[in-house]
Amino acid sequence: MASRPGFFRRLADKATPSREEVLESRWLKPFGKSIRRSDLWRFTRRSVPRGVAGGLFVGIFLMIPGLQIVGAALLSIPLRANIPIAAAMTFLSNPATTPLFLIAAIALGNKLGFHADLAAFQALYSSGAGARRWLEWLLSDAAPAMITGLFLIALVSALVGYAVSIVVWRWWVSRKWRRRVRPELFQHIH
Repeated sequence: MASRPGFFRRLADKATPSREEVLESRWLKPFGKSIRRSDLWRFTRRSVPRGVAGGLFVGIFLMIPGLQIVGAALLSIPLRANIPIAAAMTFLSNPATTPLFLIAAIALGNKLGFHADLAAFQALYSSGAGARRWLEWLLSDAAPAMITGLFLIALVSALVGYAVSIVVWRWWVSRKWRRRVRPELFQHIH
């Protein structure tokens, strides 16, 4: 009887773009040989936590949809991180979470001494302001506060994600080994 893939594997398969989709990106084609290295596509105890950290950092810091996956894939090359995991982690910042990250980043930047008007941000967001109004707001004191806050939130998230993924990886591997050694204990789980 063939075993069904685990929850995390099904989630990763569903949430991440395929290798072919990533490699066909016009932004990544210039990096052809580097991005095609097989070690960047394997799930190992070292590459997965690096992919989690890199994807979280890029996904939170680079708030431009589409470029997040490209940025995570490019960051995976020097980090020797798993590209599919890095790409999947960028989805943490999405239309539902982006305003929360931005508000938190601006508030954090303001606590660090910058002066961004949070009320102006909320008014722009709720009114569906155009790119020109957003740019005017960013060119005020808002940009340093937001960039500093996003950088710190992204860095802390990446470090926490790295640590959590190491723990989850060890738990998952030890569970697999226990199933091999004592399969009768796990027969009731299907």
